[in-house]
Amino acid sequence: MRTSRLAVHNALPRRIATLSVHTSPLEQPGGGDAGGMNVYILETAKRLAESGVEVEIFTRATSSELARVVEVQPGVLVRNVSAGPFEGLSKQDLPAQLCAFTAAVLRAEAQQEAGWYDVIHSHYWLSGQVGWLARDRWGVPLVHTAHTLAKAKNAHLAEGDTPEPFARIVGEQQVVAEADRLITNTDAEAVQLCDWYGADPAKIVTVAPGVDLEGFQPGDQQAARAALGLERDALVLLFVGRLQPLKAPDVLLHAAALIAAADPDLAARLRVVIVGAPSGSGLAHPDVLQKMAVDLGIAAQVQFEPPVGRERLADFYRAADLTVVPSHNESFGLVALESQACGTPVVAADVGGLSTAVAAGVSGVLVDTHRPEDWARVLRGLLTEPVRRANLSRGARAHAERFSWRHTADGLLVAYRDSIAHFNQGADAQKGLG
Repeated sequence: MRTSRLAVHNALPRRIATLSVHTSPLEQPGGGDAGGMNVYILETAKRLAESGVEVEIFTRATSSELARVVEVQPGVLVRNVSAGPFEGLSKQDLPAQLCAFTAAVLRAEAQQEAGWYDVIHSHYWLSGQVGWLARDRWGVPLVHTAHTLAKAKNAHLAEGDTPEPFARIVGEQQVVAEADRLITNTDAEAVQLCDWYGADPAKIVTVAPGVDLEGFQPGDQQAARAALGLERDALVLLFVGRLQPLKAPDVLLHAAALIAAADPDLAARLRVVIVGAPSGSGLAHPDVLQKMAVDLGIAAQVQFEPPVGRERLADFYRAADLTVVPSHNESFGLVALESQACGTPVVAADVGGLSTAVAAGVSGVLVDTHRPEDWARVLRGLLTEPVRRANLSRGARAHAERFSWRHTADGLLVAYRDSIAHFNQGADAQKGLG
């Protein structure tokens, strides 16, 4: 077994191998398999590079036209690994390609000088399986972030959604047991790892995700509406994210229909803007939300938009009166943070990390059910109380400022340093016994 070149305990890593098998950080979030995890990986990599730590991100290539290596910025490389067909593979098909992906990762490291990587950071359980093997081959610690957990998703399954398979649960269990450090977004997620997966509490480090406080800032609502073609006096409810049962955009549509039916004056000004594209189980019925809006009689009030880049997304947040996040489960909820950073209050489900991402009564409102009637009551109350919305708007930006990608990267650096020190101490102890 090759040992890390970092012989000094408590030293920071010089180079990190980041693994993201099923989705590239360069893909546009909001559709397919691209979401908050993509943002997390890319933004933390940038901040780590600014700290002098090089990051090489391994991801599966989904097109033959992709360059094998892409330099995002000095210190951040994305390596597009050929593993299986470029197109036509769903996330459920990828376990069969882990051997090919792992071989490519090990081959890339073998072409470098010994001790090229000091830490492996895997994201999602598929990457954790690859990281587990690389850890043993390279003799460096494995840090793992689950982002979502199968048992948590199955415990809060949307009606009609497909449960996560048993194979994933077993795979997650293995990674939890083998990883040297487990990064969780919230303390609640740490409890889930311990209670549902038997994780060692000593391995767990909670580091909250961040938000780009420069890219997402408060701005002129009317200017944003003009840029997006929205009416000046509209009451805008915004949904941002992948269109799948887990994210529960249907709850918003049903709630909007109830609001429109109960108050014709409000209905005339109501606009529901949905920014995203189908993914996961949503791909089976890609037009279901459009058809639902027609069936509910609110097609004229609902506007569907494809996923957009950061600058235009910030305009959508600024144009909205409220951002709605009715998910059945979220490990954190970056959309909620982005919205609040733009000064737009959030109405979110009281699940998972959303109870941390949203400060109830300060930056938004948490709803503890998924009944459309309850959502309609909360949303209608806020839409008809501009003073309350204004107070929440001020609290939204202040709450978002508690989170930043710089803070997240600093937390990861501490976890990396500690994992290296602990790993090296264990190796020294083994040598002593020898």
